[in-house]
Amino acid sequence: MDTSDNRLITADDEMELDELEGLQPVVSSCEDGEDSAGGELYEHFRVVADQGQQLLRVDKFLLDHLRDTSRNRIQQAADAGCIYANGKPVKSNYRVKPGDVVTLMLDRPRHDTTIEAEDIPLDVVFEDDYLLVINKPAGLVVHPGCGNYHGTLVNALAWHLRDNPDYDPNDPEVGLVHRIDKDTSGLLVVAKTPEAKTKLGIQFFNKTSRRRYNALVWGNFQEDEGTVVGNIGRDPKDRLRMAVFPPDSEAGKHAVTHYRVLERFGYVTLIECRLETGRTHQIRAHMRHIGHPLFMDERYGGHEILWGTRSSTYNAFIHNCQTLCPRQALHARTLGFQHPATGEEMDFEAPLPEDMAALIEKWRKYIAGVTASPRQS
Repeated sequence: MDTSDNRLITADDEMELDELEGLQPVVSSCEDGEDSAGGELYEHFRVVADQGQQLLRVDKFLLDHLRDTSRNRIQQAADAGCIYANGKPVKSNYRVKPGDVVTLMLDRPRHDTTIEAEDIPLDVVFEDDYLLVINKPAGLVVHPGCGNYHGTLVNALAWHLRDNPDYDPNDPEVGLVHRIDKDTSGLLVVAKTPEAKTKLGIQFFNKTSRRRYNALVWGNFQEDEGTVVGNIGRDPKDRLRMAVFPPDSEAGKHAVTHYRVLERFGYVTLIECRLETGRTHQIRAHMRHIGHPLFMDERYGGHEILWGTRSSTYNAFIHNCQTLCPRQALHARTLGFQHPATGEEMDFEAPLPEDMAALIEKWRKYIAGVTASPRQS
């Protein structure tokens, strides 16, 4: 419940766009949870407009309440007869008024999001009665979501803490304090108690936690260090990607990434990124924005050969590099925070995983060979 404006949200307010995909049109006379053919409809989302609500088109109204969606997708849902107001399907131009109950109705039940314990190995860097620090391998999804309801880090934590009577993996007041992408490796902190999660969360919000990433990016920086400032929000042309908007724009959320060069390989550069904020795909989107996509970051164009020659020898070298590290070359190397119970400053470091270490060494040897033999491609 959002007590600040008396809006009631009775479904998962982090629903992903996938919930709106593959909509099957339903007859416009659908009421009382059944379509005209007698098939049952299922409520996926409900929000009650507060008493101060100004008249507003329902597509704009829902855009403020459905996470990671688009107005176009909401309009498609309305056209399919899936957007309801006070029990009746409405079109996109319906104007929401105070007290309206707006729901999303689909012809399939919501996926059961109950977290089940699964015996998945964890690399536990530190653990006490209040928290765990995990070194997550690349390829492991952090949290269950559309298409990944099992085999996640959260399922592994449920197994790891299965004998702890105070830890409920389905309780949002405990568990992950922050997240990293599936194909990013590195450190994460997990809270075992509500108090620990609250205190750790405040540190992340106030930017007093310390996080540094290593990334291999395309291109050679002219400077040794710099800062990227730009709002990050969903890319209107590709919902699976984040875009960078001007800092003074109303689009996206404020984001700041500081970076410095660690090692140069001519066509790619190893950098360290320090996050001032923690937005979705922040480093990946910011680096692409300044013309240096992460190596092998397919979503942001880093899987293409962006720098270097076009010789068959170089192409073969890049292919071998991609085979060594077939994911975005990004690793959450360090994590620091104040212990939520003792107040002790704690800092952890996870060395580069084997795939990134091998990738960097391969580039190191390649550029050394090019330098020694200028004619080499």
